Amino acid sequence: MHFHRRIILKGLIAAAAGSIVAALGLLKPRSATAAEWPRDAYGATTVAEALRNLYGTSETVESSAVKIRAPARMVSGAVVPISISTDLRDVRAISIMIEKNAPPLAAHLNVGGGVAFFAVNVKMASTSDVHAVVNANGTLYVAKQTIEVAAGA
Repeated sequence: MHFHRRIILKGLIAAAAGSIVAALGLLKPRSATAAEWPRDAYGATTVAEALRNLYGTSETVESSAVKIRAPARMVSGAVVPISISTDLRDVRAISIMIEKNAPPLAAHLNVGGGVAFFAVNVKMASTSDVHAVVNANGTLYVAKQTIEVAAGA
């Protein structure tokens, strides 16, 4: 009986101490970067709209310098591995757009400049074109690949 009472007292003391520390302002949250999150781009309903909301333009240039590595067929769209690489210089961002997903913007990565590689697992609702968009040298370069999905996520 005393054993349970000790556990409860320790828990109450720890909770009280944590509350006091938080109330005094000694426990401060880390700075949030949610303000930099491209909310409008993730809320877009088309690839062109997502590009405009993310980069300010939907004009792209197809480029063989942007490489997509992804399976051509997937049994399930729950986990689809996609990697993007490029030899372009001064890369500022890489985005993955899935045409038939709602929303189409599946992933976005800001890069500090230089050569870039980006790998991510995405969900796909159905068979769709996947657009790999690389923002480099002030231009949006794109490569496309169709991925067949037997069962959507």
